[in-house]
Amino acid sequence: MSIKQISVFVENRPGSLNAMTEVLAQNDIDLRALSLAETEDFGIVRLIVDNAYKATTVLKDAGYVHSATPVVGVVIPDVPGGLNQVLQVLTAANVNIEYMYAFLGGKKANHAYMIFRVEDTNAASAALVSKGIQTVDQEDIEEL
Repeated sequence: MSIKQISVFVENRPGSLNAMTEVLAQNDIDLRALSLAETEDFGIVRLIVDNAYKATTVLKDAGYVHSATPVVGVVIPDVPGGLNQVLQVLTAANVNIEYMYAFLGGKKANHAYMIFRVEDTNAASAALVSKGIQTVDQEDIEEL
């Protein structure tokens, strides 16, 4: 189970992020999660959207350099230690987390969602599911 994350390279200058999100808004792409990391000259915007295929198409047509990467989405219970339970499972399965970010929303009350970038999404998903931890796929993201 995986989700398509879109990484978009934008110039590190005022208005660049606005211009990129405007392209998505004008094409009815709904953002589910966003993470922004910067370097001196460029930023990397990591996006989870409701329609990954459409988003990559409109970004390409608008001239944005981007890539699509599989990531693991996990439902995190909104209780103390909820994230720690997930991290314990991934640690026990020897899964290295390259980066992660969270988002709220959707139809599940008392839950957050965490996006994990790992080397092997299948191994991570299998380890989580074997311990009863709910993962989400691209179809689930489209329905949030």
